[in-house]
Amino acid sequence: MSVSASAPSVSGPLTLTVNGSTRTVDVTRDTPLLYVLRNDFELNGPKYGCGLGQCGACTVLLDGGPARSCVVPVAAAIGRETLTLEGLGTPDALHPIQRAFIDEQAAQCGYCLNGMIMSTKALLDRNPEPDDNDIRDALRFNLCRCGTHIEIMKAVHRAAEYLKREQKR
Repeated sequence: MSVSASAPSVSGPLTLTVNGSTRTVDVTRDTPLLYVLRNDFELNGPKYGCGLGQCGACTVLLDGGPARSCVVPVAAAIGRETLTLEGLGTPDALHPIQRAFIDEQAAQCGYCLNGMIMSTKALLDRNPEPDDNDIRDALRFNLCRCGTHIEIMKAVHRAAEYLKREQKR
């Protein structure tokens, strides 16, 4: 009885747009996007949590929508805009969502925050005035084991306020 191995994924330089910059990487097309972001591009916002796309720690935005980068092959990001936590703001110029999470002290261990913040960004981009049900729905696939859900909900509401004020300027 012979066992045949599956055909290897094609390797070669792949060009991605990450946080507004074009970057090239030489990996196989089925490499998880998370591995490329963390290992090749040294972007450590997205975290490895479960490796199954179930916890949300690895969430990035692909063309504005939340995606679990641990289960998305890098090839799926070709020709699309990938946004990571690092692309939102800087330590000196925080994005209003980042500022809101800090102001509401919405972190305990902080491991889930990447997914919570990126999912919040996607939510507020499509719905600038979410109610509690909208927020729960948008964050339902992001797990927080520390139990800061109340603070996270408050942070999303505060972020919506900050963004609204920013638009009026």
